[in-house]
Amino acid sequence: MTARPANAHQAKLLRLLRDGGPNSRAQLGDLVDLSRSKLAVEVERLLETGLVVADGLAASRGGRRSHNIRLAPGLRFLGIDIGATSIDVAVTNAELEVLGHLNQPMDVREGPVAVFEQALSMAAKLKTTGLAEGFDGAGIGVPGPVRFPEGVPVAPPIMPGWDGFPVREALSQELGCPVMVDNDVNLMALGEQHAGVARSVGDFLCVKIGTGIGCGIVVGGQVYRGTTGSAGDIGHIQVDPYGRPCPCGNRGCLEAHFSGAALARDAEEAARGGRSSELAERLVTSGRLTAVDVARAAAAGDTVSLDLIREGGNRVGQVIAGLVSFFNPGLVVIGGGVTGLGHTLLASVRTQVYRQSLPLATGNLPIVLGELGAVAGAIGAARLISDHLFSPA
Repeated sequence: MTARPANAHQAKLLRLLRDGGPNSRAQLGDLVDLSRSKLAVEVERLLETGLVVADGLAASRGGRRSHNIRLAPGLRFLGIDIGATSIDVAVTNAELEVLGHLNQPMDVREGPVAVFEQALSMAAKLKTTGLAEGFDGAGIGVPGPVRFPEGVPVAPPIMPGWDGFPVREALSQELGCPVMVDNDVNLMALGEQHAGVARSVGDFLCVKIGTGIGCGIVVGGQVYRGTTGSAGDIGHIQVDPYGRPCPCGNRGCLEAHFSGAALARDAEEAARGGRSSELAERLVTSGRLTAVDVARAAAAGDTVSLDLIREGGNRVGQVIAGLVSFFNPGLVVIGGGVTGLGHTLLASVRTQVYRQSLPLATGNLPIVLGELGAVAGAIGAARLISDHLFSPA
């Protein structure tokens, strides 16, 4: 895709068609502040660019029937969501519907070259299935702070070798299309906003609990990134001044006490200490434990696993309660790999938030699990690049 909208009116039309699907000129006219003649001019210009195409006659509203238009069906966006221990890659159409999705394990600590070789291989595999001849744009999420204007990771605590790596520039050259880069939690928030549980909410928090913990902050429908790209780094809020050491160099961080990695460590300690026969049996079988093992043990009624989940949920709820009192969001979304712990975790988080925050902030505050699962970040990545490309050049 080489064309971009020429002005704000065209950009708004493109985003309306992306978010709402094919629509008639008459209905689009109801949604934008343009006269019929001016709307006709802008639509014709978009048709000339190839960004939109005619899509048959619309239903009659009386008088001459209007024509439907839609985004060009051949447009393809690539979403790459890099987590601490895995990569999700998805191809979407212009309406951000997922046409194909792959997930593979990958340790982000292997460095950007190895990680992007894997991601590009996955993208190529999706292309060979016939989903796309090429990509019109790509969005990339990484599990650390990002200097957003340049698309560069900045001092990411769990990503050795990534500081200052020119992700946007390098991937743009490899893929031959525009690329945008953001923190993975921000993209999860964008995904849930576009196609998930946060579709109708302007101000919300999206908390990702995986290997680490982060929070996407959406204000007035826009992601808030902070001055240096580190907004929402709640995993390093202190929950115990005398607590465990954290890789960031401090003590007692939330992430050190409850995250996928912390939960796995606590579960292995319980197994080796003889406190849980269920976890011990799983440890013998696989040689190591993960949050998934804890979830399965809890589902089987293991009291130690249930206690670990509840204690972790209390820690997370303690931090979210402070955020709710400060930010007063309309929704809190919990996502990430540890959400396999399900409603036991969610109940603990809710209990702490509703207990500690003022009723004025929590009286109508839903705290829910995300809807999109593993594709949330990839959809958010596609949303990010489409927002960029559907803006005036």
